[in-house]
Amino acid sequence: MASDEHSRETSHETSREGPPEPGTPLLEAILENARNRRYLGRRLAQANERIETDVLGDIVRHGPVLEALLDGPLDRREIESRLDVSKATSHRFTQWLDQQGFVEKVDSRFRLTGLGQIIAEEVLRFEANVGTARRLTPLLEAVCEDHQEFVVEPFVDATVTVAAPDDPYRPVERFISLVRSSETFRGFNTTHMAPLVLGGFHQHVFETTETEIIYLPHIADKLFETYPEQARAAVESGHLTLRTRDDLPYGLALFDKRVGIGGYDETTGLMRVFVDTESPVAREWAERVYESVRADSELLADG
Repeated sequence: MASDEHSRETSHETSREGPPEPGTPLLEAILENARNRRYLGRRLAQANERIETDVLGDIVRHGPVLEALLDGPLDRREIESRLDVSKATSHRFTQWLDQQGFVEKVDSRFRLTGLGQIIAEEVLRFEANVGTARRLTPLLEAVCEDHQEFVVEPFVDATVTVAAPDDPYRPVERFISLVRSSETFRGFNTTHMAPLVLGGFHQHVFETTETEIIYLPHIADKLFETYPEQARAAVESGHLTLRTRDDLPYGLALFDKRVGIGGYDETTGLMRVFVDTESPVAREWAERVYESVRADSELLADG
């Protein structure tokens, strides 16, 4: 794309200045945890509040009974039935929980104390986050080097699409299917949202979906070199808005109902994993990240 054909102008009218607007308490708590986690161990040590690893292990091992009691008080027979354990095992469970102050016995039934309820919820959250991190391993390997504060909590129920040797385009196909089913699409990416050879996809973006994309400058240039007339017409009509930024962390996509993140192979440039979800917290997180990146980007205008 020649410099006399297109110029980059900063759009002050549409960019937000200053820090992002505060999110919901849940999102703010997740982000605060992400910001503090690197220093949490040091702070606990300084406050002399480290918990012995044996105790932490015992808490996790008692996770099933803690989870069962979240549904309401149970007697020992109900615990045995719910967890399929022996009478002796249920006795050990309840005795240990009582010693820790996690349960109290009322009318022959065990119910969680306030402390026990918090512990039970944290054990479940820990299990969910570990499980999510394991499912997101291909994505984390692709993005975490550039985005150390990526948070996994919003993606606990996400769809994870990974490239396979016999089907290397699975993530791209998943991404394209979401674009085609969405009336609007916003995103940023370190490379092309889809391979430039996929003319049908780009025609859809140029003519059908209301689109705003933030690219690295040379990626935007390549798009205009490949589709000079179609891209220019889409930009001039306002159907396609292109912005550029000198540095981008990974690929983020916001559709009508879902949000997604893409990770790419550094050698081939192909999308190797795409993770998408309709979680409201993930949507809020994605909107926040997108607006932050957008505010530091420049509008690519036809000149």
